[in-house]
Amino acid sequence: MGAIAPLPLPLAIAQNAPAQRPNQPLTLRSDVQEANAVTGVVTARGNVQINYPARQIQATSAQAQYYSRERRIVLSGDVYVLQEGNSMRAETITYLVDEGRFVALPEDQRQVESIYIVPDPNAPVATTTPVSTTEESSEESSDFNPKPEFKTPISP
Repeated sequence: MGAIAPLPLPLAIAQNAPAQRPNQPLTLRSDVQEANAVTGVVTARGNVQINYPARQIQATSAQAQYYSRERRIVLSGDVYVLQEGNSMRAETITYLVDEGRFVALPEDQRQVESIYIVPDPNAPVATTTPVSTTEESSEESSDFNPKPEFKTPISP
């Protein structure tokens, strides 16, 4: 398979800098897996789960193929990718390992959906605290945090 040709369908491309350390493990779980030593292609089918901590990537799909010679992963069938809080849903997503780049294609007559965390340095920060009239409500309000700290999900 050569380069990805331009298509008239909606296309989403997201980039992230490649990891600096070589030989980082990628865990692939699925119902069935096949590896072809001649072609260097690993195919996983059924309930595919990928965890790639070096790039903070977690993904699920119906099928995944890893082309070891091209260092490319092609996920297909109800694909969901999560990376550093950003997410992407599509019918097919190709991840180019060396470039740290995703290319997403939708199902026919559909669109790709991406959700990105966009930091806003100019966002207002709440500096006032609610005034309580009783001691009991004061205790309750001290536990309330309108802007909780979000944590990275931990995979099993």
